[in-house]
This record gives sequence, C-alpha cells and structure tokens, in this order.
Amino acid sequence: MRSFFTVVAAAFTAVVSASDVVTLTPDNFKSVVDGSKNVFVEFYAPWCGHCKNLEPIWETLATSFKHVDDVVIAKVDADQHKDLSTEWEVNGFPTLKFWNKGAKYPDPYDGGRTEDELVAFVNKAAGTNVRAAKPFSHVVALTESDFASIAQDPTKHVLVEFYAPWCGHCKSLAPIWDKLGAVYAGDENVVIAKVDATATGDLANKFGVSGYPTIKYFGTGASDAEDYGFGRDLPAFVEFLNEKAGTHRTVDGGLLPTAGRVESLDVVINAAGEFTKDTLNNVEKVVEGLEGDALKHGNLYVKALKKVLAKGVAFVDKEIARLDHLAKDANVSPAKKTQFQVRKNILEALKKKQ
Repeated sequence: MRSFFTVVAAAFTAVVSASDVVTLTPDNFKSVVDGSKNVFVEFYAPWCGHCKNLEPIWETLATSFKHVDDVVIAKVDADQHKDLSTEWEVNGFPTLKFWNKGAKYPDPYDGGRTEDELVAFVNKAAGTNVRAAKPFSHVVALTESDFASIAQDPTKHVLVEFYAPWCGHCKSLAPIWDKLGAVYAGDENVVIAKVDATATGDLANKFGVSGYPTIKYFGTGASDAEDYGFGRDLPAFVEFLNEKAGTHRTVDGGLLPTAGRVESLDVVINAAGEFTKDTLNNVEKVVEGLEGDALKHGNLYVKALKKVLAKGVAFVDKEIARLDHLAKDANVSPAKKTQFQVRKNILEALKKKQ
C-alpha cells in the first residue's frame, strides 16, 4: 500500500474543483482591494481548526456571489503573509473584514458564520439580493431506512463516515470528504457516504461507533464492516479505496495511466512486431480467459485493434485527440469521462507499436 501511495501523492497537483474565492497576496492585494468593489476578506492560517471549518462555507459564499460584478469574496494566508496581517491588525484566525465599495478601511465582521448569515450580511452591506448557493455533493447522505440497501450493497465498495453535527473533527473532515466523493463520481462501484450517527442511534450501536468521526468500509460481498484506520487526508483515502476497489484514481479525480490496462494483453501487444490478423487472434484468445473488469477492458483492446487494422496506425493518434476533446466538455458526466480515459489508456498501449 505504501508504494502505491507515492504514485497517488505525486498526482496531487490539482484540486477536485476550481475555487470561486480570490486568493490575495502582497502582489495583488491593493489591486483587488482598491475601492472599486465590495470585498469580503478572510484572514486565515492553514493550521487553524476554525479556519478549516469555515473553508467550505467560504467557498459557498464565493459561489453565491460569483456573478455579482461588484462583490469579491477573498482570502489571505495571514500566517504566510504576516505583513498583511500586521497592516490590517489581524490578531486571531479566522479574522473577517469587509471593505465597502469606495472605502479605504474595512469594517470588522463579528456576526454568524453560517452560509445564510454570511450571505445576508453581504446582501445588506452591498445592496444585493442573492440567495445562498446550495453546494452539490457526490457524497450520499444515508438514513436508517436506506443504509442497508446502499452501504451493504454486495456489488459496491462503500466508505461511510459516521459523524455528529457538533463535532469539530467532523467539520474539519467535511471538505475532504466532499472532494473524495467528487474523485470517485465516475466509478459506479464506489460510494462515498455519510450518516448522522446522532440521528440514527441504532446504526451507531450496531456498528460499534463510540466516537466521531468513525469511518467504516463495506466491501463487495463482505458480511461486516471494516474499520478504517489510516490517514484522514485525501491522498490516504484515495490510496485506500484504489487498493480495495481496484480503481486507479488520482487525487484530482483523474485516472492513472494503468486504468483499463490488462497486463496479459500488453504482453501480447508488445511481443508483436507489427499489428496483423495474427496479433488480433492472439489478443482474442487471451480475452476469452478474462472475467470481470479485465474482460470488459479486454473487449476494448479487441475493438481498438480491429480499428487499427482497418484504418491504419494513424487511427490511434486521431482517436486519442478525439477522446481528449470530448472529455473537455463540461456537460460530460464523470462516468463518461472515465470511459474516455480508459479507452485512451488502451490506445496508448497500441501507440507504442507505431
């Protein structure tokens, strides 16, 4: 498990989704907070637990006002940029300050920190009428009535967080859990779920939940849950699920180059001097002995090789380019993007023989 972790961690170069929060530094602070717009700034520290709890709420606030031209929701890493925190008298984290349009100096914000409270404040201060955005999540919220049918589905790999609404550690985990749900949105056999253990006491007792958050893994065909006892950062969760579910996800929701590849078929491909009818026959013979995902992917090898024999090796590059173009469409579902990437990975196996 450790060796695979290094591959997954190395892929941690992007976040699952783009942020609507403007990141301020000494280089751009004055150009953003210049009096031309209403600017609401969070001064935070990466190690601050309260800041971590506020993070998903601040993201929702920014998304709520993303289409309002004269409102900016921003943040400053005050621990890194100490000159800014000193200049604006930041003595604790998080500190929230609001610059009204045309003002040189901010007003401190000491109100509530829920999405609705923050949106109401900005609406009043900026003269807007915006509703709080309801963030979409790929995490499945379970109840007692549907827990067994989803968490204990014998065909799925399900990772469940048992949480309490008042738990600080649960609040810190929430944005990571949402990102994990997004990472596996394209895998139909993986479910990221959560259940309010305080509202479903019988479930908590049944599965031995005595603290929060408690994370349990329900494997395919397993009769009981398995305790999750590894790290609680995104790379650790992705590493765990990739090993358990046989997936090949990166922490940004993409796929590793190994996704869809079948080693026994790669051996046949690599052994071929050039692609001929005999190569296809040899591939088809190997596919006959495969099962499960390997069989599904093996059939894609056969289909791709038939195309190469019919259209020539130039088909490979053209098809890879076409799949790349399709995957960039914002309207394409995560499941479809996964299919495109798997097909591309298989084509890469054929490309090496050109």
